Amino acid sequence: MASPSTSLVFTVRRRQPELVAPAKATPHEFQQLSDIDDQESLRFQIPVIQFYRYDPSMQGSDPVAVIREAIAETLVFYYPFAGRLREGPARKLMVDCTAEGILFIEADADVTLQQFGDALQPPFPCLEELLYNVPGSDGVLNCPLLLIQVTRLKCGGFIFALRLNHTMGDAAGLVQFMMAVGEMARGARVPSIQPVWKRELLKARDPPRVTCTHHEYDEVADNQGTIIPLDDMAHRSFFFRPIEMSAIRRFVPQHLSKCSTFEVLTACLWRCRTIALQPDPAEEVRLLCIVNARAKFNPALPVGYYGNAFAFPVALTTAGRLCQNPLGYALELVKQAKADVTEEYMRSLADLMVIRGRPHFTVVGTYLVSDLTRAGFGEVDFGWGKAAYGGPAKGGVGAIPGVASFYIPFKDNNGQDGIVVPICLPAPAMERFIKELDTMLNANDQPNRVQTSTTFITSAL
Repeated sequence: MASPSTSLVFTVRRRQPELVAPAKATPHEFQQLSDIDDQESLRFQIPVIQFYRYDPSMQGSDPVAVIREAIAETLVFYYPFAGRLREGPARKLMVDCTAEGILFIEADADVTLQQFGDALQPPFPCLEELLYNVPGSDGVLNCPLLLIQVTRLKCGGFIFALRLNHTMGDAAGLVQFMMAVGEMARGARVPSIQPVWKRELLKARDPPRVTCTHHEYDEVADNQGTIIPLDDMAHRSFFFRPIEMSAIRRFVPQHLSKCSTFEVLTACLWRCRTIALQPDPAEEVRLLCIVNARAKFNPALPVGYYGNAFAFPVALTTAGRLCQNPLGYALELVKQAKADVTEEYMRSLADLMVIRGRPHFTVVGTYLVSDLTRAGFGEVDFGWGKAAYGGPAKGGVGAIPGVASFYIPFKDNNGQDGIVVPICLPAPAMERFIKELDTMLNANDQPNRVQTSTTFITSAL
């Protein structure tokens, strides 16, 4: 099902970008990032977008003014976000807390929220207009750490779009900051969760020692040319309701029936995607799943810690084994990868970063999934209620487009809850992917047409 928004075109008028600094004086100091934060894999900007409906009770309130002021108040508590990153010896990143501020853009669009159609899901039309890349602003070093654009819509609703330098925090940390901005916008004086910096909690040991296996950072030569080509990439979003999930679960063997939705869906997508890409059967393929490790520590990381606190554990096999074996094979691998993440694994990971010069995860033959169904983007409320859509602005972000998918919670027009997964593949592979997924969903002749919204984009990279 193609969503009507894909052909939507509208005009966005933007004011000059401005810097929003903390509302009060903040400490001028250097704060080191953790050894998990400053790995090469996180040295990029991550885009998030939130859609808000018109709320008659907010008549006369301007979302731009309300949010701009709330950001200034919130930055008093989250003052490192108002600073700039510098790089020290051995590529160590630190924040120079300069209080220069974050980049803020005020905008108006001649479009209503209704015109985006019922399916508010990535990819969004005119995204580069709703989250404008101010020239020279998107570097990792010496640039604003956050860029926020608030765009008023003709209907009285608005769009809040944000871009974060990923080294500063993960999804949980970003939602915590956005929730704080929402609380301040609604009149709070202090965020309900106090931010905790304490990045030294995820610092490498002295001396550093790698005690676990980290295949996610293997050095693999791209002999097959399998890093995804960037031109002619198709972006689609797939919606999995309980009916689709139970169709996929028919392939789960009895002894794995207790698997989570995440595990089953991940195994299914990894297998379908690999079949669609048609790699050499002998080639190694990797699935990286993002695992939040906050609770894996003893004691757990403090509530309010907003740094990156996750790992990319890997499921590793050959393309031939993954494609020729039933779903249960992939499922076992996914379960094992998730189970690998322990406190010792995180310590070993921080140590590996220091020993190996902060490498990027392996990209060749890799598919990365991140479950944001419980991250809470949709809960952020600036006074106009919860978001109609909240979460990643597109799939396949990062240094290598097409490698990552996010799982985003979503409710369709019939009020059915499900998970939206944006997928980014070369156009011919996308057609094969849909065919493979359709085959799985319709194995019992149940007509479960795979629900998708489509747009073809040419990568700007």
